[in-house]
Amino acid sequence: MKTREIGESGLITGVLSLGAWAIGGGSWWGENDDSLSVRAIHCALDQGMNWIDTAPVYGFGHSEEVVGRALKGRRESAVLSTKCGLQWRDANGTNHFERDGHNVYRNLSARSIRQDLEDSLRRLQTDYIDIYYTHWQAPEGGAPIAETMAELLKMKQEGKIRVIGASNVTTAHLDEYLKYGKVDVIQEKFSLLDRRVEAALLPYCEQHKITLQAYSPLEQGLLTGKITMDYEIPAGSVHENKFWWMPEHRRFALQMLNGWLDLTEKYGCTLGNLVIAWTAARSKYLNVLGGARKMEQVKENANAGELVLEQADLERMTRDADAAIANAE
Repeated sequence: MKTREIGESGLITGVLSLGAWAIGGGSWWGENDDSLSVRAIHCALDQGMNWIDTAPVYGFGHSEEVVGRALKGRRESAVLSTKCGLQWRDANGTNHFERDGHNVYRNLSARSIRQDLEDSLRRLQTDYIDIYYTHWQAPEGGAPIAETMAELLKMKQEGKIRVIGASNVTTAHLDEYLKYGKVDVIQEKFSLLDRRVEAALLPYCEQHKITLQAYSPLEQGLLTGKITMDYEIPAGSVHENKFWWMPEHRRFALQMLNGWLDLTEKYGCTLGNLVIAWTAARSKYLNVLGGARKMEQVKENANAGELVLEQADLERMTRDADAAIANAE
């Protein structure tokens, strides 16, 4: 698999990474077999997909526990990222939401993220985190970035984290983070059908040599081509009320994918592989994060790690996606 450096950190990872949100199960994704998830993580490492990303809130600790179990004996071969700032220990914080019987709050105060870290280290059965993200920035009135960053830098000095990252942030947030220290990676939604980051965030990352880890590059499975118009979204699932999963918009995405069957034949790949390869080609500062909880899904995604699309085909896919977006608006 092709590799890239994470920002200027010196950490080298595969251009594709494994997202462990679905591994957490729960009402977002439904229950799953943890033993299959462990095998999927092992498969990812074997395929050169060495960056494993999780978060405390994924399954309310369950995803981290499964990842920790999977990395036992293989910790040094993995680049492990998790997050802080979404907590359900108490009612301290802002932007509260409820899920699976837990009340979750955004809290990036020094005290709270220190507890987040210690809880994650325990669940992951490790004494350090390679990449530590702030999960969601709190609105005005939350902990100031100066406080958050000071604690993250302290964690880094202690050797408990190696790289500081931020997720779901704006360029204004990043300006503030960079006043106090180095941020090497951010995580943000980016797909063929959702390219908002290209307006400002991705150019900012390129200017400051920050990696953008793109989550939901396959629109949570829609762009694999395996979802049909007949698919009914279960109530409460992660796909509920998502723009491209709504039938009135989904049909334009599926029409787009159906127009690329000649490309799958040309490159000997799946539709999902085409979409992942297009995403990785948009910038050398992109890492493509794909969720999976079965070995078959990991192997399929990994095939895109070596796929190089001709420029004319990249441009054709972009035009077709632009048409789908215009039709769906």
